[in-house]
Amino acid sequence: MHLAVALDGAGWHPAAWREPRARPAELLTARYWIDVIAEAERGLLDFVTIEDGFSVQSSRTDQVTGRLDAVLIAARVAPLTRRIGLVPTVIVTHTEPFHISKAIATLDYASNGRAGVRVRVSGRADEAAHLGRRAPVDPLAPLAPLAPAGLLDEAADYIEVIRRLWDSWEDDAEIRDAATGRFIDRGKLHYIDFTGDHFSVKGPSITPRPPQGQPVVAALGHGTGPHRLIATSADVGFVTPGDADQARAVVAEIHHAGGGQVHVFADLVVFLGATVAEAADRQARLDERAGYAFTSDATIFTGTPWQLADLLLDWQRAGLSGFRLRPGVIPDDLEAITRALVPELQQRGAFRTAYRADTLRGQLGLGRPANRYAHAGSS
Repeated sequence: MHLAVALDGAGWHPAAWREPRARPAELLTARYWIDVIAEAERGLLDFVTIEDGFSVQSSRTDQVTGRLDAVLIAARVAPLTRRIGLVPTVIVTHTEPFHISKAIATLDYASNGRAGVRVRVSGRADEAAHLGRRAPVDPLAPLAPLAPAGLLDEAADYIEVIRRLWDSWEDDAEIRDAATGRFIDRGKLHYIDFTGDHFSVKGPSITPRPPQGQPVVAALGHGTGPHRLIATSADVGFVTPGDADQARAVVAEIHHAGGGQVHVFADLVVFLGATVAEAADRQARLDERAGYAFTSDATIFTGTPWQLADLLLDWQRAGLSGFRLRPGVIPDDLEAITRALVPELQQRGAFRTAYRADTLRGQLGLGRPANRYAHAGSS
């Protein structure tokens, strides 16, 4: 079983920052993110994802507002971790693939092959207004500049461009021979000459091919359109089934559309305690502080780590590769994952007792892909 955690501020519950062990004064510090991701690595988790967006999390004054850039967080943490994968979120609707390909390739170098990227689309009017370069999407308007399906098509092109840019340098393009004065073999750099409905990018990249060849691409999907993007463009897909039967149907849909090559992880928000009553009381206290009952696009699990282990094993039989857990409160629920759930899964023989590879692709059992342009190279 593969396990990841999704990190967002003090936790996924909007009142998480008010818990006794939360560190609200440190949310915008490197030390906080270093500590949190180090805890995830101590639990042998495959990777962490780091949330990001172009709008504030809430307009309420009693909730966390403001965040750091996810790619820069990952780059800061990379040299201080050894094995865990680092997967920041990038909003592809309002960024350029050339820039992001370079940023994630750099992260792959900084982490020695542990980088990934989670692509996210945005049709929000407030996010579009921050950039001022395109009209927001109105999903009710049939002639909207980019209907939701159009955003997904654009995301597919975006991923294709960054993948081609990662391949635009062959692995041995750099010669670095001081004696002969040859630093690079120009014949092993390639124009990608991508022209599509959304981008026209000549290439090549200005960054050599990343250590993994292709850093891991991930996406979150609800429904057929996003599931198709996961199937055809991603290495890892995050989905939100309500039970094992729904998980089985989603996995079948994605594998049918993409040939079964993509890892499918189910997302769960978790509130964990030593007893069911303790976990329920914690969530109830958080809801009371927030002033409303917490809801999520993903299934909310409230209970003990041992009960969560039962659920994960049950859902895994539906064909899921693994799970991305969203801690309701950091550090409480993150530590319950790393210090209680993981040992329970290990005891049941369902989770490894050590990292098995140095790269994120290797950890996920994904081979290092061949360079699509290498056959065209010359010496």
